[in-house]
Amino acid sequence: MTDKKQARGVVSDSQWAAQVAALGEKPAAARREPLTAGRIVDAALRLAEAHGFDAVTMRRVAAELGATQGALYSHVQDKAELDDLMVGKLCSQVVLPEPDADRWMDQALDVCRQLRDQYLKYPGIWRATVASAPHSLETLRINEALLAILVAGGASVRSAAWATDAAFLYIGAYSVVAPRRGTEPGPDGSPAARDKVVERLKMLPPDLFPITVASTEETHSGEGHDRFDHTLGLLFGAPAEHRMGQTP
Repeated sequence: MTDKKQARGVVSDSQWAAQVAALGEKPAAARREPLTAGRIVDAALRLAEAHGFDAVTMRRVAAELGATQGALYSHVQDKAELDDLMVGKLCSQVVLPEPDADRWMDQALDVCRQLRDQYLKYPGIWRATVASAPHSLETLRINEALLAILVAGGASVRSAAWATDAAFLYIGAYSVVAPRRGTEPGPDGSPAARDKVVERLKMLPPDLFPITVASTEETHSGEGHDRFDHTLGLLFGAPAEHRMGQTP
């Protein structure tokens, strides 16, 4: 009796014929992921992270997504709205605490540090926060959280509001200036940005700039984000132990 069972691993005639026939067929086009506001914002943030905020244009975002520029406007009204959505997205990454009267200073500084790190991750994006009033709830939640933290620490609502406003301005300005004060040598072994400034200031005539020349090292001291913590500590009225470089 003939065994009609197909041997394991052997392709039947019909299967072979189907594979041969498929050789002439064009592969099915990959299904394109639908365009959404979320995808547009993510693409814009990728551009900002890699090339800076100035590189983010509607045209470049469309190219990043393989879409037409016109298609973007079906989901994002204009560049101003895209900027607001970008800031909202990065603000959503900030973890906010429950206000604690005993830890209010540490909490306020931590929120500001998180926001600083987001601004530094996307160079220049801070400018989007001052171009117009924020409309993102994610942005407003940080403002609300800082108000609550400072009020829990004993500040009046008005004082908390003014300090919060000043803090946002400082965090943004710091994110722009801090990279210019780098303390690490360049990839090619060139001196650090801060060292270059110090050397130039030392060349000034002491009779015209006595304090600047005599105290250049001290006025340009500080590692990492020491200056950031010190300045915000002063702004919020921190005790001395919260201000880097000072003693009680």
